[in-house]
Amino acid sequence: HVTEKKEYLGEVLNGDRLVDAPYQLDFRVDKESEVLCKKTLSKEDVAKFKDAVLKDYYFQMYYDDLPIWGFIGKVEKDDQTDPGEFRYLLYKHIHFDISYNQDRVIEINVQTDPNLAIDISEEKEIETEFLYSVKWKETEIPFDRRMDKFSQSSSTPQHLEIHWFSIINSCVTVVLLTGFLATILMRVLKNDFV
Repeated sequence: HVTEKKEYLGEVLNGDRLVDAPYQLDFRVDKESEVLCKKTLSKEDVAKFKDAVLKDYYFQMYYDDLPIWGFIGKVEKDDQTDPGEFRYLLYKHIHFDISYNQDRVIEINVQTDPNLAIDISEEKEIETEFLYSVKWKETEIPFDRRMDKFSQSSSTPQHLEIHWFSIINSCVTVVLLTGFLATILMRVLKNDFV
């Protein structure tokens, strides 16, 4: 069972649908192959997961306001061209690597284990259990630099460049259009002035 998170206007407009995940990531407590849940996937569930894996769906989570991304599965094509012959794998084990400095979380990464994946190529009922592991490690990165990793990979330019050509081009265009408008108005209103 999941609990939906109250969303802000920006999250709603962005299309985010956040829920509280059932993972227990207690501070500095390592876990190995902890059972998240046991589930029987119906044929319809398997078909939905198969479609999601084919379309490269991924999950996004937040831990201590740090974002985490990971794929839910993978498609093994093995030089096949027909999608009916592909092998669809759903990851059932997630491993969290969390770095901390004193009493602060600095970084979190997630890995999915392809060796612990279930084959969902055939749309049949499957019984499985989903697992997760947590490994904590100490780091020297200070808390105020923990978001540097995300700002370096953003799509915004690192240095602000002034595009002088565009600015001059815009100014010349405005001056020319103003001149043309003044010329047209003077010709139309010339008789009125006389």
